[in-house]
Amino acid sequence: MAGPSDRETRESDLHERLLAWLPERLAPAGHEDFMLSSLTAPDAGYSGMTAFFTASWTADGHEARHDLVLRMQSQVHQVFVAPDAIRQAEVMRRLGRHPGVTTPEVVLTEPDPAVLGAPFYLMRRVDGRVPSDVPSWHKRGWTTELTEAERALFYDNALRSLVAVHAVNAAEDLSFLRGPEAPADRTALQRYLDDLLAWHAWCADDLAVGADLIQRALDVLVTTCPTTSAEGVVWGDARVGNICFAEDLSVAALFDWEGATTGPPDIDVGWWLMFERYLCESLGFARQPGTPDDAEILRRYKELGGKFTGDIGYYRLLAAVVMSLITNRLATLLIADGLDEATARSYPATALALVEDYLTERTSTEHTTTRSTT
Repeated sequence: MAGPSDRETRESDLHERLLAWLPERLAPAGHEDFMLSSLTAPDAGYSGMTAFFTASWTADGHEARHDLVLRMQSQVHQVFVAPDAIRQAEVMRRLGRHPGVTTPEVVLTEPDPAVLGAPFYLMRRVDGRVPSDVPSWHKRGWTTELTEAERALFYDNALRSLVAVHAVNAAEDLSFLRGPEAPADRTALQRYLDDLLAWHAWCADDLAVGADLIQRALDVLVTTCPTTSAEGVVWGDARVGNICFAEDLSVAALFDWEGATTGPPDIDVGWWLMFERYLCESLGFARQPGTPDDAEILRRYKELGGKFTGDIGYYRLLAAVVMSLITNRLATLLIADGLDEATARSYPATALALVEDYLTERTSTEHTTTRSTT
């Protein structure tokens, strides 16, 4: 992890580069006194760099101030998806035009890595609060200080946003998310599964924990893949922790669109359910009053207009397998960077416990169904 001197050097270098490059691209012609202030670039671990700063200048006798966020594509490590900061910015621009899908305003994009070392984009900073992953928002943080009614409202607003994402059906946006290389003879779900299998093949030799269990779960996912042609927007990382909430608990912005693609909405819902259990019951916590359990989440999602296309148990298992690959990859990187193996492997171990649980539930359901029809 970077020390204070490393961070100061990084921030100083970024400040100088932005100050040399940004004014003519952000401020109007004839501006004066362009300044960058309050620049911070916290260590982002294995994500791309994120930096916060304020840009100000004077034009036509009036001072302009803009609080901005810079998101730079990862230059070294990748945990799950291939980095593409410019695509992520375009996803936010496109989806943010649709009702109920509130994304940060993208100010500019820069694909040339020569400017800062990697492609990046700038977006306006959003005021609000984001539920924490570490420590889990189910146990600590501002969400624990809400009343039961407030917590129910904040969660309901989160689900409304998920439903709004899944309501997007603009052909040109789906085409963009699908990508030009998508094979026409495969359904969106099949393509999603193909990508997962390709990712597994790429990292299989480096799996730190549970390789056999992951393979067994993948075999089940392939052999029991639902027959559905459903194709809508898939957020790719749909969860409460990727939502910024305003003071009145309305949704201020939806973040992290790096994995956005197309497929059945069940992919996002399964991920949402899995992630809640990963941050709550898997850590020994109980859901606080006002926070719905899995059954209530599904019921409310449907009441708000969301629709399922198949067995949600399949998609929860799918999500847990994806999580086990992500956390395995993270463990490998952490061990390579000097973290002790026991700590690093605890992350995939938690995900693999969910794989085991969901696989057992699914196998049990299939056996019960088989017996009832014989």
